[in-house]
Amino acid sequence: MKRARHPDVAEMSLTAVMGALSDPIRVGLVRVLADGRERGWGELHAPVAKSTLSHHLRVLRDAGLTRTRQEGTRCFVRLRAEDLHERFPGLLEAVLRAADRDDVGGQVSVAEDSPH
Repeated sequence: MKRARHPDVAEMSLTAVMGALSDPIRVGLVRVLADGRERGWGELHAPVAKSTLSHHLRVLRDAGLTRTRQEGTRCFVRLRAEDLHERFPGLLEAVLRAADRDDVGGQVSVAEDSPH
């Protein structure tokens, strides 16, 4: 697998971040990852095919919202909350509040028996 590129904080653009957050599945992934825990891709459940979920995770990573780490054949993802706060103070909190209020992305969840 090719090593994933993660934009530096200074490289994060508002339009890329907002574009990544324009899909309810991606907002749901951000909501799930907002607990600060790193998750294995297999722990994430969404009403889409695995290839589509992989696409959504790549969009989030490319925009700088998440960091992906590979360990053997497994991939792990976490939200870059601190970096987002540094670059766009208050944006993540506002998105999470609005998503919670309107239940955007509520169909995305984490496996109950998650080892992390």
